[in-house]
Amino acid sequence: MDKTQPHPLFKLATELGPLLVFFFVNAKFNLFAATGAFMVAIVAAMAASYVVTRHIPIMAIVTGVIVLVFGTLTLVLHDETFIKLKPTIIYGLFATILGGGLLFGRSFIAVMFDQMFNLTPQGWRILTLRWALFFAGMAVLNEIVWRTQSTDFWVNFKVFGVTPITMIFAIAQMPLTKRYGIEPVSLETSEAEAGDIRKG
Repeated sequence: MDKTQPHPLFKLATELGPLLVFFFVNAKFNLFAATGAFMVAIVAAMAASYVVTRHIPIMAIVTGVIVLVFGTLTLVLHDETFIKLKPTIIYGLFATILGGGLLFGRSFIAVMFDQMFNLTPQGWRILTLRWALFFAGMAVLNEIVWRTQSTDFWVNFKVFGVTPITMIFAIAQMPLTKRYGIEPVSLETSEAEAGDIRKG
């Protein structure tokens, strides 16, 4: 069954909304208040996604679970380390899943991204490898930033650094998806081809 495709602005709002909430609450109060607000915003974004599309992307579910777990640890133990480690854990997990899948001849990027396009097997392998390396690099970058910079700098980087970097990387993959893309076959085309075969 085809999943309802939300408006691009709605998808952007559910992805960036929680991050903006995190940023503004941290600027107004502190990281602990921002963590609590972030957890609520993440749950609200997933609920909104389900209401509109009757579906929640796998990446959103994994991210949401890790945010809730590490956010709870941050608040209960009153330790900023857990929420700062959260991106490292998420990126590392995604890199491991994608890289591990390739070792067994599987490309999980289609599942992770809800298969927004159709590619040849070689195209999926190349795209999966690129994203696995990207996530691994982002995990290392997050570790460097939070361990060497102030909390406010890390929050700014998380909101205004990670998002542009990810978008630029995703856009840079468009030539690959075009090169290895497979045009979907419509029902009308299939029926016409079947008719030609019968006539032949």
